[in-house]
Amino acid sequence: MGSVKNVVVGITGGIAAYKTIEVISRLKKLGYEVNVILTKNACEFVTPLTLETISNNPVITDMFNREVPWEVEHISLAHKADLFLIAPATANVIGKIANGIADDMLTTTILACTSKKLLAPAMNADMYANEAVQKNIQRVKELGFEIIGPESGMLACGDIGPGRMSEPEQIAAECERILSSKNDLEGKKIVVTAGPTIEKIDPVRHITNPSTGKMGYEIAKAARDRGADVVLVTGKVSLAKPSNMKVVEVSSTKEMLDAVLREYDDAYAVIKAAAPCDYKAKDIAEKKIKKADSNMVLELVRTEDIAKTLGQRKNGQKLIIFAAETNDLEKHAVEKCKAKNADMVVANDVTLEGAGFGTDTNIVKFIFPDGNIIKFDKMTKRQVAEKILDEI
Repeated sequence: MGSVKNVVVGITGGIAAYKTIEVISRLKKLGYEVNVILTKNACEFVTPLTLETISNNPVITDMFNREVPWEVEHISLAHKADLFLIAPATANVIGKIANGIADDMLTTTILACTSKKLLAPAMNADMYANEAVQKNIQRVKELGFEIIGPESGMLACGDIGPGRMSEPEQIAAECERILSSKNDLEGKKIVVTAGPTIEKIDPVRHITNPSTGKMGYEIAKAARDRGADVVLVTGKVSLAKPSNMKVVEVSSTKEMLDAVLREYDDAYAVIKAAAPCDYKAKDIAEKKIKKADSNMVLELVRTEDIAKTLGQRKNGQKLIIFAAETNDLEKHAVEKCKAKNADMVVANDVTLEGAGFGTDTNIVKFIFPDGNIIKFDKMTKRQVAEKILDEI
């Protein structure tokens, strides 16, 4: 059995700080060592004595504490951490991290930490919706931080909306997922497609769909974290570009197919989570089509079938495709799996609450060519990604 893994937990000055006591308790029960850093404001909500009792370690509250054996404390903790968690992560601390500000023990330590990092935001709903806060959250994601929550619900201020810190059970489970992540895809090339494609009608109009790319991006990040050499082929989305992987941005279905084929020969697996358009305009107008009083008939033709092309050219690669359906899910998915020569179909009914486009969760079934089916309850898209990679 390997050495005990360490979680450094930073607690900032938000009312949700009381929930972090349970997070620490759960982490200890899972067998992790926990060190706690409290900001000055966090001490107004939870006490060092309580946290020392729960964590069985001294709690750091001061940059210049002389009551413990001397060492460069923030460097020591930064190196010790296998995971650095901040819960609650206030708008203030997220802004500091996003802009490289280190003015207390917590921000100094996390900026010196090169291990995995997880933030659990908690704040007023209006603060969370603020453009500056959203930009800072996007920035920390780009810097490699993972985010859990926030959830929607009744907030301490009485408002109802997003801003509630995720529950301790969820945060502890996410920590365990990150810390137990496998390295079983090291050296293997995984190609992931994500997002929608766009097919032009004229210079100002196009055909597309509501795919946000969330599922594909979570798969790409999960594969990266398990050691794979990831190529992400993505349509136009508003998500931050993931770090430490090759990202190829495309527009049309033909461009997506061409990009995947360039990477296909030496790929270990292709996971086709994108939602490419099935049809395109037969003729693209060179100039804007002027609106008229009469109706317009638009002739559509089939786009390139990416999954079928990959299935026909398969030479040892694993091919995983998605099927978003609104009815007869299993029947359509089995047919699709056979027709595309896929190794597995990830099928979901987009009419179900918590599944489909734009959500952070999904409800899926894994369907195989022999008709075997594995069913799952609702999971986060990251959890779905891990299950897919487990099958691979």
